[in-house]
Amino acid sequence: MRVPSSVLYPLLTLTIFGLCPSMTIGPKEGWQVYSSAQDADGRCICTVVAPEQNLCSRDAKSKQLRQLLEKVQNMSQSIEVLNLRTQRDFQYVMKMENQMKGLRTKFRQVEDERKSMISKNYQELKDKMDELKPLIPVLEQYKMDAALISQFKEEIRNLSVVLTGIQEELGAYDYDELYQRVLRLDTRLRSCMGKLTCGKLMKITGPVTIKTSGTRFGAWMTDPLASTRNNRVWYMDSYTNSKIVREYKTMEDFVAGVVSRTYSLPYKWEGTNHIVYNGSLYYNKYQSNIIVKYSFDLGIVLAQRALEFAGFHNMYPYTWGGYSDIDVMADEMGLWVVYATNQNAGNVVISQIDPDTLQVLNTWNTEYSKRNAGESFMICGTLYITNSHLSGAKVYYAYSTKTSTYEYIDIPFHNQYFHISMLDYNARDRALYAWNNGHQVIFNVTLFHVIKTDDDS
Repeated sequence: MRVPSSVLYPLLTLTIFGLCPSMTIGPKEGWQVYSSAQDADGRCICTVVAPEQNLCSRDAKSKQLRQLLEKVQNMSQSIEVLNLRTQRDFQYVMKMENQMKGLRTKFRQVEDERKSMISKNYQELKDKMDELKPLIPVLEQYKMDAALISQFKEEIRNLSVVLTGIQEELGAYDYDELYQRVLRLDTRLRSCMGKLTCGKLMKITGPVTIKTSGTRFGAWMTDPLASTRNNRVWYMDSYTNSKIVREYKTMEDFVAGVVSRTYSLPYKWEGTNHIVYNGSLYYNKYQSNIIVKYSFDLGIVLAQRALEFAGFHNMYPYTWGGYSDIDVMADEMGLWVVYATNQNAGNVVISQIDPDTLQVLNTWNTEYSKRNAGESFMICGTLYITNSHLSGAKVYYAYSTKTSTYEYIDIPFHNQYFHISMLDYNARDRALYAWNNGHQVIFNVTLFHVIKTDDDS
C-alpha cells in the first residue's frame, strides 16, 4: 500500500532507547506509541508519532491511516531485527562450514597415512573436535537449514567413530614408545636369527643397483661386524696406484655422494679384493704379497704381514686381471685370504688368518686353477668360486673347509652390467656386494640351514 506523502510529512517520528519493553504516554500530551520491539543487542526500540496541531485527530480516514502506518512500522522493525539475527546466524554457519572443510581435509590425511600417525596427531584432531562442539547448539538455536545442520552433526559423529577406531587399532603410543617397541622387536628377531646355523648356498637373486660411479674397476663395502646403527660405507675406486678411501656415514649418503671423511693410506693398494672388518681395512700392499691392516679410527697401520709363497702383481689373478692375485674376505667364521702359489701349481689356496696379527691359522690347498676363477667369496667356511667375470657367469665350484672336500655346483646369477671386478659376502647383511662395470650393486643370497633348538646339545 502506498501512503500519500502529504500525509507522512506532517508526522514526527522519534526513536526512544530504554530498558523497558514498552512505554506509555498519556493522550493529553498529544503523543501516541505505535510500536515497540528489541534490536539485536536487546535494547528497546519505541516509535512515537505526534500529529500537527491543525490535523483533526477525530477524522476517520486519518485514524485508519495511523493504524496502517502502525502495522507497517511494526513489520519493518521486526524485519530489521530478523535481518540482524540472520546475518549473525549466517556468520556462524560460514564459520562452521570452513571448519568442517578443514576437518574433512585432516581426516583424508588420517585415512591416507593411518598406519604412520602417532598419538600427538590424534590429540590435535580431538582438540579441533572439542572446538567445534560448542557451535552445534548455536546452530540449532539459529538454524536456517535444519537438514544441513543435521548432516553436519552426522558427519561429526561418523568421523569421531573413525578416529576412535584408528586410535584403538594403533594404540595410544607416542613416538618414543613406538621406537622402543621396534628396538625390542629387532632384538628378538636377531636372537631368532642367531639360532640359524651356517647354511649352504642355494640361490643368488638380484642385483639391486645402489649407485653408478667410478671406473670399471673398484671396491665398496660395509663392516659386517658393525652394529645395526652403524651403516658406514667405504669406497675405493680403481684397482691400482691409489691410496684414497672415501667414507660415507650411511647408505643414503653414499647414494647422494655426501662424503663424511677421506683417508689417505700410507701405502697404495693392489687389486679390488679389500675388506673392512671390525673398524679396520685389510688390503694387499702394492707390488707385494703383504697384507696391511689399517685402523680408520686411529689413522695408522696396526699390522702388516707377507703371505708366504703367495703370487702377486698379476702372477695368479682372477680371469679379469687387475692385480687380483690376493683376495681378503670375511664370513661368519672369521677372516680369510684366497690366493695361489707355485707350490700348489697355481691352484687356489685358502688360509684363515688372525684379525689382529694377520698370522695364518690354517691353510687348505684346492685343485681349482686361480686363473680360471672369475671371483670368489666365503660363506660359513665354504669358498664359492665363479667360472667367469663376464655375462653368463655362475657359481661353479665350492670347497668346504669343515670337511676339506669340494663339489661342482651350478648356481647362476645375473651379471647385469657384463663385467664383475669385485664380489664379497657380508655376513651381517646376508648379501653379496659387487662392483659391476662402474655400478655398485647388491645380490641377495638364499641359504639352506637347520634351525637349532634349545634341546640340541
